[in-house]
Amino acid sequence: MTHSHPFRTLPKTVFPIMMLLVLAIACNKDQTPDTVDCTGITPTYTSDIKAILDVSCAKSGCHDTEYHENGYDLSTYATAKPVSQNDRFLGAIQHKNGFTPMPENSGKLSQENIDLITCWVQNGSPE
Repeated sequence: MTHSHPFRTLPKTVFPIMMLLVLAIACNKDQTPDTVDCTGITPTYTSDIKAILDVSCAKSGCHDTEYHENGYDLSTYATAKPVSQNDRFLGAIQHKNGFTPMPENSGKLSQENIDLITCWVQNGSPE
């Protein structure tokens, strides 16, 4: 009785497809926003975050009251808080793979501002 190797019966295209799938899964590991050690850092929207969002995000033609690009209005606390609770918000600001980097057509925010916004979100986006 001869035993054939189980992979010999698979079409030749299966192995490359399996390898591409493994590669795709491995490359998507970066799709979760980073966390920050926020010990002693408790930013609020009013004191810390609004100024950053106004200059970088909630400006005319972007995520302001009039245009609310892609349905996002970051010009007030009432509209920014729900947006901030979505992983897409931090993923975009942190320029993570799988997210559209924001601010669009502009440089990445400073790491200090990214960390401040990240801590704001991790602390529940307080007003």
